Amino acid sequence: MSKKVLQGFILTLAISFFNHACSSNNTNTMDTTVKLTSQAYGVFEGQPITEYTLTNAHGMQVGIINYGGALTKIITQAKDSSWGDVLTGYDSLSGFTQTANPYFGALIGRYANRIAKGTYKVDGIEYHAALNNNGQSLHGGLKGFDKVVWTATPLAGDSSIQLNYESKDGEEGYPGNLKVQVVYTLTADNGIKIDYTATTDKTTVINLTNHAYFNLSAGKSLTIKDHILQINANQYTPVDALLIPTGESLDVKSTPMDFTQAKRIGDDLDKVEGGYDHNWILNKAEGLQEVANVYDPLSGRSLTVLTTEPGLQFYSGNFLDGTLMHTKNGIQYIKHGALTLETQHFPDAPNQAKFPTTLLKPGETYTHTTIYKFATK
Repeated sequence: MSKKVLQGFILTLAISFFNHACSSNNTNTMDTTVKLTSQAYGVFEGQPITEYTLTNAHGMQVGIINYGGALTKIITQAKDSSWGDVLTGYDSLSGFTQTANPYFGALIGRYANRIAKGTYKVDGIEYHAALNNNGQSLHGGLKGFDKVVWTATPLAGDSSIQLNYESKDGEEGYPGNLKVQVVYTLTADNGIKIDYTATTDKTTVINLTNHAYFNLSAGKSLTIKDHILQINANQYTPVDALLIPTGESLDVKSTPMDFTQAKRIGDDLDKVEGGYDHNWILNKAEGLQEVANVYDPLSGRSLTVLTTEPGLQFYSGNFLDGTLMHTKNGIQYIKHGALTLETQHFPDAPNQAKFPTTLLKPGETYTHTTIYKFATK
């Protein structure tokens, strides 16, 4: 074996050891150097998939792949100073590409959430988005932004990754060539900042989000029922049996939907048919504002959500059933095993005149910023 080959082999082993150590659910020590590393993560449709890992000075780590722009890990510290991965996910690309993958960690578009019967009008023209959920269109259709390869570019400073994707006119039933850019930044104060921008050459509808599933116990608790949740919203949009908004805006007061004061998720969970999977109308003005908080008493971890969006979809992992394959450490993600807090415009807004518009016209720029900020207490 030549000297160069031997050096390369040793370097590969060192990188492999580092990545294995950082993926552990319970690591007591972490590298506290601010940096960005990358490693091969597989191949999809002939295109290489890469995992990028951002590390800040506190030792927090965030993993991102260019398949679906998905988050792969969020390693944060607990109150006992141990480290753990609070993101539900997979041990390989095979997990993300399996048919049953419920959008773990992925970027969602062109339209997040549901459009009734996939049908809507833009400038008087009727369009039909691809149907993929009980006769409805969900999260962009059969091959939404979560199932495509994005172009990834590390940005200066070792704290940000830029992802770009161009959705062609007619893709999944949406008009206009849509150019999308998403920048993930790991901040110095343990926040994952996600900046979305998009432009189109034809009037279209757009609603982008990230579909991260969180369990702040990092695997110590099988469900999120004991997590404490607060949502700054006095109203929500009720839905029918197919989870399509009825068009109403109802008060949360004296209902199981009331999270204006922090409460245990499991307290009223059984009172909501099917579990929580609803859009809350946020109490907020324009701009980036704090809209929700989650706390796990077991680990002492907390998550604060800030966003510029008018809505928040809280989903309590109702359809997780323990059957997903290629999961981290072979964990069975069971019903209510994780939660999502998807910042967004409202479901079915293209068909609901009273909801904030999701139209994007040529010459306009869609912008959206969300921050998931982690701490302990």
